[in-house]
Amino acid sequence: MNHRLLPVSGVEMVKVFKKIGFQVIRQKGSHIMLSRGEDFLVVPNHSTIAKGTQRDLIKDSGLSVEEFNDLLKE
Repeated sequence: MNHRLLPVSGVEMVKVFKKIGFQVIRQKGSHIMLSRGEDFLVVPNHSTIAKGTQRDLIKDSGLSVEEFNDLLKE
């Protein structure tokens, strides 16, 4: 079980969220907004996402850190 957060960029996070059904609905500046039905995520388009922000986005998406890491490696 790997609960360690891996350093990822905003673009990498968006790719993972697309795999679980989120779609990009718009981008304003450095923020990418995704939706999946009633769920919304705003991902900063930075080269490296802060660990706290990353953990919050993963939780809000309904994934565990381990599931996110598995999808990231695919």
